[in-house]
Order: sequence, then C-alpha cells, then structure tokens
Amino acid sequence: MSITPSTEFFVPKLKTDVIISMLGKGLRPSGRRLDEVRPITIIKNYVPNADGSALVKLGNTQVLVGVKLEVGSPFPDTPNEGNLMINAEFVPTASPVFEPGPPDENAIELSRVVDRGIRESKAIDLSKLVIIPGKKVWNVWVDIYVLDHDGNLIDASSIGVLAALMLTKLPEVEVRESGEIIVNRGNRKEQLPLNRSVVTVTIGKISNYILVDPDLEEESILDSKLSVVVTEDGLIGGLQKSGAGYLMEDELPMLINLALSKGREVITTVKNLVKGP
Repeated sequence: MSITPSTEFFVPKLKTDVIISMLGKGLRPSGRRLDEVRPITIIKNYVPNADGSALVKLGNTQVLVGVKLEVGSPFPDTPNEGNLMINAEFVPTASPVFEPGPPDENAIELSRVVDRGIRESKAIDLSKLVIIPGKKVWNVWVDIYVLDHDGNLIDASSIGVLAALMLTKLPEVEVRESGEIIVNRGNRKEQLPLNRSVVTVTIGKISNYILVDPDLEEESILDSKLSVVVTEDGLIGGLQKSGAGYLMEDELPMLINLALSKGREVITTVKNLVKGP
C-alpha cells in the first residue's frame, strides 16, 4: 500500500499557535509531558499461523507485525548466517490520506529504518539460524501492517517488531542423510536467538521545543525530527533525521541521551508485556 506524505494532514495555524503556546508551558494537547511516551499495549500471538506475531498500540497508532520462518539458501557474502527481510504495508483504511497501490517511498523508508536498526544492532544472532552450513538457513520474514495511523509509525513499528521477534519460536527441523529438510511447524520449542532488545525513539522539534513520541497532529507541524535506534545495553544502532528544519550541533548529545533513557523505558515495558500473562 502507499501513503500520501503526512504533510497532507493539515493543522490550522490558530491550532498550531495554541499547541506551541502549550509547549511553552510544558504541556501537550494530549495531556502528556514533553518527554512522555504514549501508553503501549501488546496483544501477543495475534496471528495463530505465524511463527511469532504481535498487535501493538502506541497511543492510537496501531500496527500488526508477523514473523514467518522459511528454509532458504544463505546469501553468498554471508554463507554461515540466516537472512532477515522486513517489509511494511500501509492499510488504506488506517488513515484518510492512505491510498491503495504498491509500497511507495514512505513504506519502503519505514521498513528500511526498522530493518537497519535490527541489523546494525545485531539484535538477532543470525549465525544460530544455520541449518546446513553454507547451504541451508532460516529466512526470517517480518511483515509490518499499519492498521491505524495516529503518528510516529517508526517507533510503533519498532516496538511491534521487537515484541514479535521475542515471541517467535523456531519450528523443529530434521535433516535427513539425503540432505532433505523436514520442517515440523506443529512443534515450536526453541526461541529465536536474540542478542539484545532494540527499539527506535523518535524526538520531534517544534520551534525551540523538544518532544518525545509525537502524535499525528504534532508530527504534522514538526520542524524536524530525529529517530534514534537504541539498545537495552546503551548502544546507538542508527540515526534518521527528517523534516526541513535543522538541529543544532549542541542539541544532539541531549537528544541522544533522552532517546537512550526513553528507549530503556520502552524496552522494559515491552519485555514486561511480552513476559506477562
């Protein structure tokens, strides 16, 4: 599915002025603090036939993430590692500005940002996904479906991907003497090997005000935003800046430290929700 750029969501100037005035008092229209992330809810194993799945809500933004494992051949440059592929689709009913059609640059960008965060942080131990060294490995397909768009799709998707990967179990495999591989999807016991938990924290800038996890209304009037990939052990896995506005050099350390702090909070929340009842 494709998406019309988010700038098509129009906020009247009077309302924009009201929002900026509220930010000056440390308030947001939603009642959140400037550094407060929206509530997170997770429904585990939402898709029974997936090897791992999660329906995630970040405020009113809702995404469904499913993981499918398939036996395939390794890439020539990584013969002893499994393969990771992440795709994103924007369901037209999720927003008035979404349109049917093939994935456009916005959907592709979303999948690439999330993919890069998982890949560069080495969140998955791909070396443990080898079935026959140099010949057969697990392909990890991750599909992101945006079901309801109320801003900050990158963070919502990263949370959904983390939850789905944590819930993914490897099907039992049997390698016969002939080299034939038998997959028993009815028996999933071993967890997908994860090295660390990773999420993306997006921070927006409106005028001189910094706010975490912008909703759609806030996102549409941002001057700029910075999405920071952070891990539970305090690593930075990537940065993605967008918007026509600029960020000052002396703002970056503050933004990154804020992202690291909020990232740890989000990861703790996701872990508690995934491990809970």
